[in-house]
Amino acid sequence: MKTHIYFSLVFFLFSVAQGLNPKCETQDQGSNLQVFHIYSPCSPFKPSKPLSWEEDVLQTQAKDQARLQYLSSLVAKKSVVPMASGRQIVQSPTYIVRANIGTPPQTLLMAMDTSNDAAWIPCTGCLGCSSTVFDNAKSTTFQSLGCQAPQCKQVQNPSCDGSGNTCIFNMTYGGSTIAANLSQDTFTLANDSVSSYTFGCLQKTTGNSVPPQGLLGLGRGPLSLLSQTQDLYQSTFSYCLPNFRSANFSGSLRLGPVGQPVRIKYTPLLKNPRRPSLYFVNLIGIRVGNKVVDIPPSAIAFNPTTGAGTIIDSGTVFTRLVEPAYVAVRDEFRRRVKVANVTSLGGFDTCYTVPIVAPTITFMFTSMNVTLPQDNLLIHSTAGSITCLAMASAPDNVNSVLNVIANMQQQNHRILFDVPNSRLGVARELCT
Repeated sequence: MKTHIYFSLVFFLFSVAQGLNPKCETQDQGSNLQVFHIYSPCSPFKPSKPLSWEEDVLQTQAKDQARLQYLSSLVAKKSVVPMASGRQIVQSPTYIVRANIGTPPQTLLMAMDTSNDAAWIPCTGCLGCSSTVFDNAKSTTFQSLGCQAPQCKQVQNPSCDGSGNTCIFNMTYGGSTIAANLSQDTFTLANDSVSSYTFGCLQKTTGNSVPPQGLLGLGRGPLSLLSQTQDLYQSTFSYCLPNFRSANFSGSLRLGPVGQPVRIKYTPLLKNPRRPSLYFVNLIGIRVGNKVVDIPPSAIAFNPTTGAGTIIDSGTVFTRLVEPAYVAVRDEFRRRVKVANVTSLGGFDTCYTVPIVAPTITFMFTSMNVTLPQDNLLIHSTAGSITCLAMASAPDNVNSVLNVIANMQQQNHRILFDVPNSRLGVARELCT
């Protein structure tokens, strides 16, 4: 089998893996959580019926496009609700972990999102939420936070309920709006129990962007997992995301400094005051094969004034580069592939209908180069008829100044977020 991403094979593997699925019931250990792809056999969110490969790619691109607009709105500090004609957008981040919430514990699957802070989960009585909710009335450790609680000042758009006893917050998430009561309860991740964890108990959602069982914010803001568990995990975590071809789609989220890789390359984490939660890194160049392509420095420069720069994001699937950077990479990629007949598929403009040998692409960061093999660069149809470069230009219909290094390009790498030392580490690792 060629070392390509066999996108539709995902759906074939569902049926195979349903019968031999030893990892779904495996308990998380220590401070390590299993990470499942949203299409994993272990996930209740996998599609009910297989899509064609082309339809799957187009749907994924639509989700990515909406997420890019959402990330750009975070940098611009304004709400953008993306609109898509005739296509449902489910903008859930692609990877999920198990969390036990309350006393006695109730298990929910929460989407991992490095570009968000607060955790939220659907609670009993929520309008517009999925059927699986947290029954807060059954938890003896659950409490709502009042408007005078200091955490009420840390959420977006806080307000008070009629009695003044509960802090309510409203926010836009991708194409959705949510309203939640600010609450506290015990969160148990793997073997670690965190009492009085502050989160949003969802009361109402609109749109299709809210992850069905909740979201675990891994950003850097005051209500993120890092901030609330600083004593426990020292603001350090890493993940390894499995690719779509692995039989059980299971990677890992490792919380805290213990057990993190020793042999790993680092680049500085940068802080952007316009969006302090996002993980910015300094991309200084891109190499295709052995050639550093010609990109105008302004296209990839970190600029805290405008919010421009490059982020590492767990919830976008395909890497997006601002247009001048993408065109330079794409043109050199095509030149090296040496196949004249280039076709397109949706937002991918570099697709081939004959077998190709692709060059490597190297992201050059300050103090660290990350070279991606074909597995991280190409999507390949099951029938073998189409192969596409799995990157695209950032959307041009918003004021997008972000380069986003997305999860397909992170797969089978250990990505280490070491916030106290302001650095991000990357090491090759087979994640399954």
